[in-house]
Amino acid sequence: MIDVNGIRLHIAEEGEGPLVVLLHGFPESWHSWRHQFGPLSAAGFRVVAPDQRGYGRSDHPEDVAAYSILHLVGDVIGLIHALGEREAFVVGHDWGAPVAWHTALLRPDVVRGVAGLSVPPPFRGERPPLAAMQERFDGRFYWNYFARPGLADAEFARDPRTALRTLLHSASGDAPGAGRPDQALVSDPARGWLADMTDPGELPQWLTEEDLDELTAGFARGFTGALNWYRNLDRNWELTAPWHGAVVTTPALYVYGDRDLVATFPGTPQLISQLPTLLPGLRRPPVMLPGCGHWTQQERPREVNSALVEFLTELRG
Repeated sequence: MIDVNGIRLHIAEEGEGPLVVLLHGFPESWHSWRHQFGPLSAAGFRVVAPDQRGYGRSDHPEDVAAYSILHLVGDVIGLIHALGEREAFVVGHDWGAPVAWHTALLRPDVVRGVAGLSVPPPFRGERPPLAAMQERFDGRFYWNYFARPGLADAEFARDPRTALRTLLHSASGDAPGAGRPDQALVSDPARGWLADMTDPGELPQWLTEEDLDELTAGFARGFTGALNWYRNLDRNWELTAPWHGAVVTTPALYVYGDRDLVATFPGTPQLISQLPTLLPGLRRPPVMLPGCGHWTQQERPREVNSALVEFLTELRG
């Protein structure tokens, strides 16, 4: 447990050398990086993965406003310094990716290199994201559902293990129709987000019952802290106005799966194709993993580890 930015964060740690901070997404925990600790530490890095605020054994502030992107970036910077380091490499997946990208954008003096899995770098749009998606999808986009107080919280809390199993399967490369533009992105708010998803019963090969046990235990305090991240999407848009038009100049790597639902978001395919020109620090073209869904480092650990070790070792110089 580490005191950081006014809260306490639970971390997992392994290895010695330059610091690499691994940031998980929703609905996950530090455990989503279980396959990366060994290879990265063996390559000569000190690897630290926190449960981010609102998750697992870390603090869950009650104030919804305490989950803004500035708080989340503050946690990363505070963690790096609390660990006795002046700088670090930062890697993020899903929600952890925007935190990693913004950390590099706001504090390039601290971030030696940044890697994002699934979610590409942030390019601030012209309109608040929740408002834009509310209009585009008539309130049925999952960001809007998650942002409504109490709805998804109650739905997922009724049977957390089944909810997590269903979410992990439905967004994976193993799900029927994975990668379709409409897959798992919209739903009927009155019926809930899980209503149109299939509980596989059996787990995919990349996930064990023990892994699901660990993940379920991390949500023993509920899902509200994690969902509060979505409730700050429009606020984040307001807070990042000073960086409108700014780009990440830190050395960068982007990895995604060709069956990842995030890669089908409106405008995202075009963004990915333009990253070599939009992202000055990109060290190689976007790494696309065939057959991989949303859970990048869990579904394809060997390929992800290879890309990360090559990227980080090159920057370590």
